[in-house]
Amino acid sequence: MITPDQRERLRGWFAGRLPDDLFVRLVEVTVDREEITVIGEIPQPRLPDAASAVERESAVQGRVQEFRQRTREERIDVAREAEHRFGKKVSWGVECGGERVMFTQVAAPVMTRLRQPERQVLDTLVAGGVARSRSDALAWCVRLVRRHTDDWLSELRDSLEHVERVRAQGPDAEPADGPGDGKRT
Repeated sequence: MITPDQRERLRGWFAGRLPDDLFVRLVEVTVDREEITVIGEIPQPRLPDAASAVERESAVQGRVQEFRQRTREERIDVAREAEHRFGKKVSWGVECGGERVMFTQVAAPVMTRLRQPERQVLDTLVAGGVARSRSDALAWCVRLVRRHTDDWLSELRDSLEHVERVRAQGPDAEPADGPGDGKRT
């Protein structure tokens, strides 16, 4: 698990390393075992107030595509440095006009053991055409849970960060004076 201190160092590194004019603002830097995801806000396209929803959606798509192509080399340079420094792949995304668009992301395999009732759920999703395979069905289930439990997962992540901070201050932590066996002489 990534400690809160490691997460803060990572966010700080990206905040300092990204060119000032790359994003309007850095929205989020997240990290897990395999990947670092960097999301920034880009300027919305200028449209007349009377523009239709379809026109706005197309303009945002065009803006995102333009940004992605124009900044590719810059983002690759930052990603290479980060991958060397942190040992993780870097993925990029943007927010524009209230939409979040992710560029290429890591799709990490996850092994799991499921009992028959759980396998039957996956098989039903496959048979119903919701998913092409059990793997696809499992990913669909995870996305569904994430969508409906963001608040709960956010609270759980905060709790895990608190646990990591407490562990770091526990009896196995290095004392402020330096290493020692805790015995008085």
